[in-house]
Amino acid sequence: MISRIDLRGDALPTGGALRDLLPRAEFDVEAALEKVRPICEAVHHRGDAALIEFAERFDGVTLDQVRVPATALTRALEELDPAVRAGLEESIRRARIVHREQRRTTHTTQVVPGGTVTEKWVPVERVGLYAPGGRSVYPSSVIMNAVPAQEAGVESIALASPPQKEFGGLPHPTILAACALLGVDEVYAVGGAQAVAMFAYGTQSCAPANMVTGPGNIWVAAAKRYFTGRIGIDTEAGPTEIAVLADATADPVHVAADLISQAEHDPLAAAVLVTDSVELADAVERELEPQIAATKHVDDRILPALRGKQSAIVLVDGVEEGLRVVDAYGAEHLEIQTADAAAVAQRVRNAGAVFVGPWSPVSLGDYCAGSNHVLPTGGCACHSSGLSVQSFLRGIHIVDYTREALADVAHHVVTLAEAEDLPAHGAAMKARFAWKVPQR
Repeated sequence: MISRIDLRGDALPTGGALRDLLPRAEFDVEAALEKVRPICEAVHHRGDAALIEFAERFDGVTLDQVRVPATALTRALEELDPAVRAGLEESIRRARIVHREQRRTTHTTQVVPGGTVTEKWVPVERVGLYAPGGRSVYPSSVIMNAVPAQEAGVESIALASPPQKEFGGLPHPTILAACALLGVDEVYAVGGAQAVAMFAYGTQSCAPANMVTGPGNIWVAAAKRYFTGRIGIDTEAGPTEIAVLADATADPVHVAADLISQAEHDPLAAAVLVTDSVELADAVERELEPQIAATKHVDDRILPALRGKQSAIVLVDGVEEGLRVVDAYGAEHLEIQTADAAAVAQRVRNAGAVFVGPWSPVSLGDYCAGSNHVLPTGGCACHSSGLSVQSFLRGIHIVDYTREALADVAHHVVTLAEAEDLPAHGAAMKARFAWKVPQR
């Protein structure tokens, strides 16, 4: 059901050589670029008309407008299952607790007497959020994107989610209800690359945004790449991943359940167990079959994911070697289920989020830990972070020097400008001192 990779016995390679030994889903964003290009340019030139056309072509719905009426948001919240509403409200509450603590404050540093540099943090003006609506519905993603943007102080927040035929061309009502709970009242029934294009270019109904965030399929990822430079993006999110670093102390029931929990997202989802215990590996494999039989999404998601080249059980000589493997892998979600898991977790360098011990499963982080579940995939955790308040803030330096403070350093500026063959830079200094720079 799931392959094995045996890295025991020999010294582990380093760098790219180790990464190349590890399982990974194929996710060719570059190949998708040419397919999304005409979609994006159609939105650029025809605006809402193109969006309505694509809704009919891709989603099978006929729309009069792409903006979701306010009454639909109100109705979705009124009709929401009370238990689901309570769960969403608790998720929002916990996310706000964590993200509010991330807000940076303005700080002034005195470099020299009379010379200061202030760093102030300014939120982007307008953000477009994307909530997927394909195989699954993700109101949790609405929360994970909207809360940090709101806590950052973003003034204008809009959200797009694919129109659903069964709901009369509106996004899924649970998505709409989550928007209502968060106070996001600008919502569009637009999916895929065309949603990113709508936010990047703007249309008759939707003003352009400075930034687009939120997970999506390969077409959304390709559109984000297409518009990089024109708008800010969070990440080109690929298929979801879980890696579990476990030793003989781990419960195979827990490990198997957590691998399955990520495999049910998508047939390209990656589920990787790294362990130094053959006994645990065997026990986990035995656990997979009955647990899979007891759930849903088996043939279309879970089995393809677990049997795919992106999933494996990786055998290592010890936890130390296991740490090297998971750091090379750079998982979106990394569980540590070892003896002294907290200490091992502190040593992890590369992961989108780390889940410590048997009582901190990835499912908790997906909904109610308070952490953010929009995380780097495809090994990008070695250089990128998950979504946070910082994602929506820009740091601006404010330089304030007196005449005396400038005079004290002017000769260095002139010297460095001339060393770079930029004499006008030096002349801009000399002009302030009657062309005579004080000598030191």
